[in-house]
Amino acid sequence: MLTTDLKPQNSGHQYLPQQTAEQSSLSPNQQLLPLTAKVNSHDCLEIGGCDLSTLVNQFGSPLYILDEYTLRTACKQYREAFIKYYPGQSQVIYASKAWSCMAVCAVIASEGLGFDVVSGGELYTTLQTLEQMGLGDDIATKIYFHGNNKSVTELQFALSVGCTIMVDNWLELETLVKLGANLGEKSVRIMLRLTPGIECHTHEYIRTGHLDNKFGFDPHQLEAVLTYVSEHSIFNCIGIHAHIGSQIFETQPHHDLAGVLVGYLKSAIAKGLPIQELNVGGGLGIRYTEKDDPPAIEEWVKNVATAIVKACEAEQIPLPKLIAEPGRSLIGSACITAYTVGSRKEIPELRTYIAVDGGMSDNPRPITYQSLYRAIIANRMSTPQSETVTIAGKHCESGDILIKDALLPKAEPGDILVVMGTGAYNYSMASNYNRLPRPAAVLVHQGEANLILKRETYEDLLRQDRLPDRLVNLKED
Repeated sequence: MLTTDLKPQNSGHQYLPQQTAEQSSLSPNQQLLPLTAKVNSHDCLEIGGCDLSTLVNQFGSPLYILDEYTLRTACKQYREAFIKYYPGQSQVIYASKAWSCMAVCAVIASEGLGFDVVSGGELYTTLQTLEQMGLGDDIATKIYFHGNNKSVTELQFALSVGCTIMVDNWLELETLVKLGANLGEKSVRIMLRLTPGIECHTHEYIRTGHLDNKFGFDPHQLEAVLTYVSEHSIFNCIGIHAHIGSQIFETQPHHDLAGVLVGYLKSAIAKGLPIQELNVGGGLGIRYTEKDDPPAIEEWVKNVATAIVKACEAEQIPLPKLIAEPGRSLIGSACITAYTVGSRKEIPELRTYIAVDGGMSDNPRPITYQSLYRAIIANRMSTPQSETVTIAGKHCESGDILIKDALLPKAEPGDILVVMGTGAYNYSMASNYNRLPRPAAVLVHQGEANLILKRETYEDLLRQDRLPDRLVNLKED
């Protein structure tokens, strides 16, 4: 544990959350730094009441620093907005792929949210967390199992614990019929994922609503799918699902999605299926740079909820239970990554590189998606920004660049460089490239820091390695 009683100063730093009388009124996804970010009397960035210099000294770097208050605020804003704008039942479930670990699951669960999981590993992590918290009942309504190619083992696992299975394709339907034969009188609780044919402006790798993508049944197959499900009594088909993508700033695509989903719902009801739920997916973006301007969480929820209500009224259909599954917009802005600055390379009239002690193994998004981030020198917050540099990682890869043109104070070896908005798809996509151990993570709240993920060691890197016997104890003849 780590505590600090340092008093914050009003530095007026451009990246700090805007000051309001009620901090919880800020939408976390619209901030570059966590809501608790302050500059303390040591001129150091403070998150959750914890001084970053002290955190790095104690836990090392690179270090993921997750602010509990910001994460909880996002959960509450989603939950309360659906209650405010949707007159029917609603449920917010967390897209675990953004960051799945027990501490994150525990915070999410304690806020009353459910879980979207996409693998046996995410399912196991969530189940273990809920069981340790004493919340392991009614798994069917708490955990929804996604995926376009679930293995038989994963499906058996899902059936054994009773979670809701988001069926994605024909093979999965047919496999569940075979596996369901061993369940006795129990039914298989499913939702059907369909591709809505809706385009949105985001990176092509994270667009999932257009027809040409790997997820979900093609809408032209809807009639055949509904017929198949209705003819097999093993299925308890309780809902329809669609997801159009990630890091979306537009509101119109989700407004359009409502009409498409309610149309699917009407077709399912006509087949006599007991549809109770509509899942609109997630996809709300966050602010990674000053130019990003995502809608607030409440605005996104209002848009979705009112569109579903309007579509149901037009079709004279009772309101279903409405489900949304945000990931990035819940946790992305709640976390930052702290690095230690190392070497410097100046190429006259061309570029200056500064290197940090991490890179593409702890944040693969820049090299994978050409994602943009912002950075600050956290131990000298009032020092004027005086140079534009390229922040390079330490991996043996020319493309290991975290930020190409970062405006910073002149960085010195030993400085703490913070990259903002690293809560989503950073630890969850981290690797051991170049045999680097994955970083530690801490959860900070009201001046206390708790280790939630231990830093890997060299021994951890070898934990799964095996040498064939014929290569052990070889000696020269």
